[in-house]
Amino acid sequence: MRKVEFNRIALQSDKLLVGMAAKVSVAKDATPVLWQRFMPRRKEIQSTVNEVLYSVQNFSQFDGFKSFAPETVFEKWAAVEVANRDCVPDGMQLFVLQAGHYAVFDHYGPPSEFSMTRNFIFSEWMPKSEWQLDDREHFEILRPDWRADDPNAREEVWIPVKSDENV
Repeated sequence: MRKVEFNRIALQSDKLLVGMAAKVSVAKDATPVLWQRFMPRRKEIQSTVNEVLYSVQNFSQFDGFKSFAPETVFEKWAAVEVANRDCVPDGMQLFVLQAGHYAVFDHYGPPSEFSMTRNFIFSEWMPKSEWQLDDREHFEILRPDWRADDPNAREEVWIPVKSDENV
């Protein structure tokens, strides 16, 4: 079975997320620590929409990854979707996931194999598609039963895109 599959193009509206953020890089990935801090406290968040978890990457110095290197620092979020802005627990923040088109892929396997998915998306799929990378957040949707140590784990990878016509 292929470790990554293109699923669809989705038009997504704004989403309100509440969670925790950390500055990370590929070289100094603190993602496991971020999730270890967030998961025990996620039940403190009121008005959650569902049990889905969001892993968000916010590239504030975005240049289409032209200068992206393993040492490039970006903001990583561990979050859940909420229905309103009212209840943000101490030590957490509100984040608005921006509306727009996203290319959605299914990644199968542990996070350690994600580089293959990233290579497929940006080296194979994107150059052949009618879509260009857009300057918005990238995110993954993790189901409540997702486990990092599961070799058959599935996560949805959402990449912000805009059509060639809008470039």
